[in-house]
Order: sequence, then C-alpha cells, then structure tokens
Amino acid sequence: MTYTKNGDYRIPDLKLSEEPESTPLGKYGMLRKTYLQEHRPILWNQMILSETLFPHLREIDETARQRLEQMMPELMKSAGVTEALKASDPMKWVGLMNSCKAQVEEIILNELVYN
Repeated sequence: MTYTKNGDYRIPDLKLSEEPESTPLGKYGMLRKTYLQEHRPILWNQMILSETLFPHLREIDETARQRLEQMMPELMKSAGVTEALKASDPMKWVGLMNSCKAQVEEIILNELVYN
C-alpha cells in the first residue's frame, strides 16, 4: 500500500479497483445511501471499503422501481381506479392515484430502503 504525506500525516492512497457506472442513482438508491450514512455508519464504511456500496445501491433502486411497477396496477384495480373514472371524475381519479402511489411507496421504503 502506498501513502501520501500531508503535513505530519501519512494518508493511504485508496482507489476503486473499477470505475462505478456513470448512470446516476435514482430516488430509492439515494434514500438508501442517506439512511446508511446516518443510521448505519459501520455498515456504510464496510461497504465502501469492500466496494459493494454502489452495486448495493443500484440493486435497491432497481428492485424498488420494479416493485412500484408491479404493485401499482394491483392497487389501482382494488381501489377502483379506471379509465372510465378518469374521464368522468378526473379529480377523484387523481386523488385515488396519489393515494395508491403513497401506499406503495410506504411499503417500498419500509421493506427495502429503511431495513
């Protein structure tokens, strides 16, 4: 291992063995990152040092988006959200859609992001 002298200190030259993907993290990946930094600092540091943090964050983000796409149609069907409702009462349709999305996001956050 090589070190760089900075004043009276020797700091190790740490570099990633491979470059992370250039695509930015999505909403759920960023939420998971913030959660790990603030509430699980030991796990955060272990994942950084073992270079598993960014693959983990990308996996959480992708899984959360897939769950959102999977659960929304089911919840919309059970709540009675239809195209006919959208045409006849758009405000009610928007309210039901917002309610469905909030429910799904709450489930996703509790199961994937904040565990």
